[in-house]
Amino acid sequence: MENKTAAPVPAAETADLVRVENLRKHFPVQSGFLASILNRGHIPAVKAVDGVSFTIHKGEVFGLAGESGSGKSTVGRLILRLLDPTEGRVIFDGTDLSTISPEAMRKLRSRMQVIFQDPLASLNPRMTLGEAIGHPVRIHITTRLEEVKKVVCEILEKVGLAPAEQFYNKFPHQISGGQRQRVVIARALVTAPDLVVADEPIAMADVSVRALLLDLMMKLKDEFNLTYLFITHDLATAKYVCDRIAVMYLGKLCEVGTLAEVYQHSGHPYTRALLEAVPVPDPRHRRKELMPAGEIPSA
Repeated sequence: MENKTAAPVPAAETADLVRVENLRKHFPVQSGFLASILNRGHIPAVKAVDGVSFTIHKGEVFGLAGESGSGKSTVGRLILRLLDPTEGRVIFDGTDLSTISPEAMRKLRSRMQVIFQDPLASLNPRMTLGEAIGHPVRIHITTRLEEVKKVVCEILEKVGLAPAEQFYNKFPHQISGGQRQRVVIARALVTAPDLVVADEPIAMADVSVRALLLDLMMKLKDEFNLTYLFITHDLATAKYVCDRIAVMYLGKLCEVGTLAEVYQHSGHPYTRALLEAVPVPDPRHRRKELMPAGEIPSA
């Protein structure tokens, strides 16, 4: 494979940490021989992401909201280049990620990290917490065991798992769900990244600890000077943490704006339907029926 060099990006574009331009991801649908003949060689595809464009400013929390299947998690994976786009490009801090070599992308990954929704599924059950958090340290920072342990213990303390020595040699099944999510947060931040893609980071946590995890993430954002892409299906949570919000529906963006623009002056019926679905602590409140017109497209 030939070496690629990063394509130059105009200086005006580098004011944003992330710029997503006309991003598309289509997944081909497997079909048999007869279907391919009937379709005249055309391969049907699910358009998980279909022409999405937005920017994420440095230091902000940018929310990406939508129901399950809207394509929001796929957008996060495309930004991290865990998936290759069908079309479009992602520009990270002035670098077009579609133009760089695998080796350059590997070096860049220390600046782009992810917090997955399910902490138990994203942690290797055979690795201790110290080994799991130390893995990116050994790849991107140092391989000296004593230095790795020092870095890991420091980040464990910062996420509230103290004393760190008590957690370092434990396995994921030996701690609670909330503590596991703190471990996943620690692993994401241990390389001091610029961007963190938080994919439904509190969805698997007990209701009693969700606010604590959000407060922890906001505290660490200020301490590490982070930028978050906060992916969620819950507009109430997004309102609590986000500076700007984009709403996705069937692979497309239907609305992007500030909190006031989206929550008080939403212009799309799907956004209004999501807002109406947010629970209101008032037994006299009656929800409006605001389901968007149309049907979910089939594959």
